[in-house]
Amino acid sequence: MSGGAFDAYYAHIYGARWEKLRQALLDPVSLTAYAHNLKEAYHLDYASVLASQAVRLPDSGVILDACAAPGGKTLVLASRMHGDATLLANEISSERRRRLVNVLDRYAPPHVRNRIAVTGFDAAAAAARRSERERFGAILLDAPCSAERHVLRNPALLERWTPARPRFLSRRQWALLSSAFLLLRRGAGLVYATCAMSAVENDEVAERLLVKYQDDVSLDAPDFSEGQRTKYGRILLPDEGGAGPLYVARFWKRGAPSPHGAPQPPHFLGPIPLEA
Repeated sequence: MSGGAFDAYYAHIYGARWEKLRQALLDPVSLTAYAHNLKEAYHLDYASVLASQAVRLPDSGVILDACAAPGGKTLVLASRMHGDATLLANEISSERRRRLVNVLDRYAPPHVRNRIAVTGFDAAAAAARRSERERFGAILLDAPCSAERHVLRNPALLERWTPARPRFLSRRQWALLSSAFLLLRRGAGLVYATCAMSAVENDEVAERLLVKYQDDVSLDAPDFSEGQRTKYGRILLPDEGGAGPLYVARFWKRGAPSPHGAPQPPHFLGPIPLEA
């Protein structure tokens, strides 16, 4: 199957918009320098900042970043912690986990870094241990996904790509999301994010959670206006402002009153191009 399969798949989804969107995926990535409560600014996609900000953080207990590497979203989460809450930054890959530790050590000041623990368990299997269930007061799940920007820039990956890939990845995403929901404390929030552009990996995975746990879960719409609404969340695409791709859906586990108000936004520096 040639790289034409990739174009045909996304042209079917996005229609006439696909050519503009395809070019935006090939353009240099525009990054934001995030500096709030850090030793120095960390450069990441603005969409990633929004996804991390969407997590409703508790005053106490443990927050889970379930798939944390390379660490940008972890830094945003950690910089926003308040009260005596702590953060568990988890990454199953040992190589990516080393990169995560290096990022945290470099950018997080001691008073922030000392509240972050790094682990390497399989987040999709963690809920099998009943002692782990309802342990976390907030969860960010930035799930492994198709990463179309990366595929499009890599001729070998583009040549091997088939329409089966999004469906294959969605099975892993569902395993992670369903496990994360069981790990989530009642009366707490969960953010599901991907950098994928297909509903197969986004709204369809979110819908499975809403259907399976319908008596226990509420949809809690992200409180940012960037991007466009989908059935269950929001998606930011790079042909509109340069950020993304990034899909964000937010959920609330019933059992305590729903939250009120949004977290205080951190401070940003201006957009910085990748080449700078």
